[in-house]
This record gives sequence, structure tokens and C-alpha cells, in this order.
Amino acid sequence: MKPPSSGLPPARGEAVKLRHSRKHSNASQRWLLRQLNDPYVAAARAQGYRSRAAFKLIELDDKFKFLKPGVRVLDLGAAPGGWIQVALQRGASHVVGVDLLEIEPIRGAILLQGDFTDPDMPEKLRQLMGGRADVVISDMAPNTIGHTATDHLRIVALAEMALHFAMEMLEEGGVFVAKLFQGGAEKALLVPMKQHFAEVRHAKPPASRKESSELYVVAKGFRKREE
Repeated sequence: MKPPSSGLPPARGEAVKLRHSRKHSNASQRWLLRQLNDPYVAAARAQGYRSRAAFKLIELDDKFKFLKPGVRVLDLGAAPGGWIQVALQRGASHVVGVDLLEIEPIRGAILLQGDFTDPDMPEKLRQLMGGRADVVISDMAPNTIGHTATDHLRIVALAEMALHFAMEMLEEGGVFVAKLFQGGAEKALLVPMKQHFAEVRHAKPPASRKESSELYVVAKGFRKREE
């Protein structure tokens, strides 16, 4: 199967407008309009992806080439499963997803409901994958409270947990891909990353909304810690 490209439809000539907008709050109206006029939402629906976020992984892999045929992929915070779909389509031999939320089955993937920070989770996941992962991917973001500084610290803390978990799970030479948000505190996360990976790159894929402060880090060439 040919690996999927972004496959976006041509831009609409005229924006979609809401009917009966009085039934919705201002916030709901903004969200609905954004969804209705987002070409990635339309493309995800047309191509059978569970979320528009699938295109973020497609675009990152098109640029950095880490989803090679035969790799073992671990997806942290995998719900609803868009990234799992992409990993399978790009030829991964083993794909395991874990999330606090239940994920609807995806043919070819092993899906586990649970907390990746549980002490027994690393061994459980290694057994399910048949070994260590070649690629660990994470599109996780914590629940926010609307206070920018606090939310940013929560986001960085979650990314830091994902990084340390990835270093426990990755095979030598493996790849870690994760979402971050610009805000300053994420710089501390780059120190251990650069110590344990040969190459660390940042990117904001086109599918990431312009108004969002999110960006993605792609760390390649994992070096195992000395025992």
C-alpha cells in the first residue's frame, strides 16, 4: 500500500456559515465554524481518519522519515487512534497504543486502556510489542485550566514523563516524537533529550493550526543508558 500523503482538498472559495447560530454560545459558534471550514477536518472524514491530527503525523513523517516499514511503534495517549492508523498505513509491523480512555478497535493494532506511568506498564507493553519500540510517539496534552503559565507547566511535565518513559522503552537508535507548546519551560526538556539522542529537531506541521502554540519535537538516534 502506498503511504498516505496529506491529501488535502482544494481550499473552499467561500467560508461555511452557521444556520440558527442563536442556538449556540459564542464559544460553540467559533468552534463549529472552525470545524466546518477546516480542510483537514474534511480530509480526515473523507479518508477515514479518526482525527485531523493524523495529518500532523503524516507531515512529520514526510519530513523526518521515521515510520519505516517493519518498525515497532508505541503510541502514548493514543485515543482516538488517528496516529495509530497512520503508523499502520506506513508499514509498522507492531503498533501498540495506550490511553486512559478506551479506544475503539483498530485492525492490526493492540490497544490498551491504562496509565502509561503505572509501574508494571513498561514490561506489559514490551510483551505486547515483542520487544522494545523503535518509535515512541505522543500527541498527549493535559487538561487545561485557562491559566497560561500553569497550563504550560502541566504540558511540559507531561512531555517530560513521556520522554523518560520513551527512554525506558526505546531500542538503540530509536525515535521519540512528541507534542510541546512554546512558552519557555520546554527548554529544560531539551537538555536530557540532547544527551540521549543523536539528533533533536523541531517542527510545526502545516496541519497544526496557526493560532496554536504547539510544536513537535522529533528526536532520532536514541542512545541507551549504561547499565
